[in-house]
Amino acid sequence: MPKISIVLYKSNQRKDGSCPVCLRVTKNGKRKYIDLGLAANDKEWNEELARYKKDKRLNPNYENYNALLTHYEERKDKLLRKFAENRVNWTLNQFEEQFLGASKQGKIYDYWLKQIEHQNEMGKYGNARCYKANLHILEKYDKKIKKRLFSEIDLKYVNDLNTALIKDGCCGNTRFGYIKALRLMWNRAIKDNEAPQDMYPFGKGGFSVNSLKEETRKRNLPDEDLLLIKNTPQESSFLECTRRLFLFSYYCAGMSFQDMAYLTTQNIEKFEGGYHIVYKRRKLKNQKEARHLKVLITDEANEMLEWFKKNTILVGDYLLPIITIDHEGEKLYNHVLSRSRRFNLNLTALGNILGIKTLKLTSYVARHTAAMVLQRKKVAREVISQVLGHTNLETTNVYLDSFETNVVDEVVKLL
Repeated sequence: MPKISIVLYKSNQRKDGSCPVCLRVTKNGKRKYIDLGLAANDKEWNEELARYKKDKRLNPNYENYNALLTHYEERKDKLLRKFAENRVNWTLNQFEEQFLGASKQGKIYDYWLKQIEHQNEMGKYGNARCYKANLHILEKYDKKIKKRLFSEIDLKYVNDLNTALIKDGCCGNTRFGYIKALRLMWNRAIKDNEAPQDMYPFGKGGFSVNSLKEETRKRNLPDEDLLLIKNTPQESSFLECTRRLFLFSYYCAGMSFQDMAYLTTQNIEKFEGGYHIVYKRRKLKNQKEARHLKVLITDEANEMLEWFKKNTILVGDYLLPIITIDHEGEKLYNHVLSRSRRFNLNLTALGNILGIKTLKLTSYVARHTAAMVLQRKKVAREVISQVLGHTNLETTNVYLDSFETNVVDEVVKLL
């Protein structure tokens, strides 16, 4: 049972000898002091009654102060009744902010907005964009989401959300993405003491997010389609540029479009065996575990770089004609995102012209194709993980330092 009482907080004595009058809230072995904006010394404070002594010689304002303390106790009792009626398993932070009537902590919507703002401040614009999109989904399915506390997002709520998504035709992987984002917010809120851990709707006995995952359709090209792209130059300059960017990704072990976009001359270094592109995955660059990847610049990749140098306009020190405007921060991120969309539209057009019907060409197809080609050539999956810079660090980082550069170089030469 929680215990709440008005006390003189003697551990925080001020220079004049007075101590703040606080509301002491104790729950589940944890304690919090809420400053009530009043102060008293031992002589003027009645500890047994938790009030100022009725002596105007000690404090001429004791009547007003005691009336205010009574008002605070009534507010406390009213808040506890509200929590009980709504079956809210409140946290100390929730109680403080509801009691003071000033902040919005404890509400999932406001916490989510803070996380979006934090991601933007950290320069993680992709994360911020993703968080915003997932919050929009919650707004779509729950008109009361702006008022809900974390404790209201219980197992029944998550099950109902999953059912609503199914009715709207969302596949398992789509639902996995939405509900995984909800779980992420819960985890962070618990860590920040913004949500009650005992109301957590996931984990053992809760909603299994991973059970929503479905096997995705393979996105690798068969050999004949890959050869068609390699051996069919395009008359259209923008489609030829698209074709070569696709092949550059393939020859660089399936380097992602985002990673290619930011490559500059500073990323080229010479090691044993030749020149290499050295870079960190953009999506992992802020993680402590992220490692530098070294990709040998093969003759095929070098031919692509020379073509871009001679036939396109390169901005600054960029190696590829993806970034075309001198932007920074979020503007640069949005520019690359826009260029990625345009690139995929051009790939669709290229696939139609070449008559590729096995799948729709996208930037991911080059990456998946590179991985499958290496696997067909009996390259160990551990090595493939290394050259791809696999995003699942828990399973791939143990291999990142296991192979010397020359071993990886031989792998890239197989492409």
